[in-house]
Amino acid sequence: MRSIRSKTIALIVSVIVITMTIITALSAFSIRRLGNESSDQILYLLCRNGERNLDMYFDSIEQSVKTVSAYAEKDLAATDLSKLSEHLERVEDVFEKIAGNTAGILTYYYRIDPTVSTDDKGFWFISDGNIFYEHEVTDITLYDTSDQSALVWFTVPKATGNPVWLPPYITENLDEYVLSYNVPIYKNNLFIGVIGIEIDYDTMAETVKNISLYENGYAFINDDEGNIIYHPYISIEELQTNHPKVPEGLLSEDTFVTYNFDGVEKQAVWMKMDNGMRLNVTVPISEINSNWHNLISEIIFISLLLLTAAIIVAIRFAKQITDPLRKLTETVEQVDTGNYDLNLEYDKDDEVGILTHSFNHLIDHLKIYIGELNSLAYADALTSVHNKGAFDISCREMDEEINNNGKDLEFAIGVFDCDDLKSINDSYGHEKGDIYLKKASQLICDVFAHSPVFRTGGDEFAVILQGDDYNNRSKLLRSFKKKCKDSIVNEENDWDKVSVAIGIADYNPDEDRSANSVIRRADILMYEDKNKRKKKA
Repeated sequence: MRSIRSKTIALIVSVIVITMTIITALSAFSIRRLGNESSDQILYLLCRNGERNLDMYFDSIEQSVKTVSAYAEKDLAATDLSKLSEHLERVEDVFEKIAGNTAGILTYYYRIDPTVSTDDKGFWFISDGNIFYEHEVTDITLYDTSDQSALVWFTVPKATGNPVWLPPYITENLDEYVLSYNVPIYKNNLFIGVIGIEIDYDTMAETVKNISLYENGYAFINDDEGNIIYHPYISIEELQTNHPKVPEGLLSEDTFVTYNFDGVEKQAVWMKMDNGMRLNVTVPISEINSNWHNLISEIIFISLLLLTAAIIVAIRFAKQITDPLRKLTETVEQVDTGNYDLNLEYDKDDEVGILTHSFNHLIDHLKIYIGELNSLAYADALTSVHNKGAFDISCREMDEEINNNGKDLEFAIGVFDCDDLKSINDSYGHEKGDIYLKKASQLICDVFAHSPVFRTGGDEFAVILQGDDYNNRSKLLRSFKKKCKDSIVNEENDWDKVSVAIGIADYNPDEDRSANSVIRRADILMYEDKNKRKKKA
């Protein structure tokens, strides 16, 4: 006959075994879910941030070309076609100013159709890396302008009658691989010519190349038909000759796509850019899973150690072990619900104490792991303020508040654009440029000390004003501009002189349906401020 003690020990041991099994299973499930969700979020944020950066760059090229073309058509309306040379001189002056303030431009041009004039052919300017110099224009008369496969920068916009981004091509005279944005120019429905900008393919490639995740994650670009436009592991020569396409499945309409490439299962996120191209960020699924696989293995190993210790304690101290196990079970349930701010208190120097310490150590590991993921996703590495991903999340939260309680909501959004960053980088190096950005970030944080500050681009920042900062926004705006002026006057080094354009827009419940609407108005005010200060300078 078995003794009560034996039965008690057997019961306790059975409970311990079952409990630890459940603990391990729940912990493994939670970690796997958390690891997959975190990886998906990081992948999405990387793609979103890359897409926004590329769109901002492409949009700046579009805006430059559209500004010049709008001026050209307005000037043409008041110009006799016999005086095209005077018209070209005026457009050239405008184009020179705009091109000088737009990054990454290789060439800019205004080509007149030979059917309009054979004397006034237009102009073509090329950058040598520092300045633009005039180059002889292409002789269009040597080509069949009805053939859209030749002189694509001229024939395609002429044939379509619409502004167009062209996929990468080799320029006829420079033998450079470029992308271009071109706008057809008309006078009273008469096609006059084409205004356009060509950008160095390497400028886009460098931006995409910097998007990476884990060890073998990377980004690439394709068009709507699946033709690969840029890939970090495919040369330009192969892109031109073989015209490789994306693997099957990547043209799916789903944002998250799982596909197989060269026998490797991969997870990808894609987003469509404003110019019609698709940015893809991809990473092997094995690398996504490796993080939580390792942690689960560690948990299983620790759990086996803890189970062994618990059985020994149960045999020797059956009565004393009951309460600590109950507390352990309760703690695991909290961890499963996502509460990691817990600590088991058992300070006795025995097996139960070892169990408690090990589990606390496990929770600490989880909190550190989650903290590192959050830090990676939402903190800007240079300035330590929130990054673009955090700003997007805050805007979505604002959108929810607008939808739920828009009439009573009060907030404003400020956007900032640092002046002269490019000139500081070019003149003193990127280290001084980084100092300049940190100074600008610190000044913004000092003035708007009670509001979250975000770095939304290379030299761009944003702030969300609520509460006291919202009520004092006019005073804070004046204070910020004064501190900028004081910095320019008092600081000796150019990189210490903080000059930042600012625009603050209030949320209007009668007009705004989203935070982006407020951001657009703030952007307009910021550019007005930038232009005013440029005129004063």
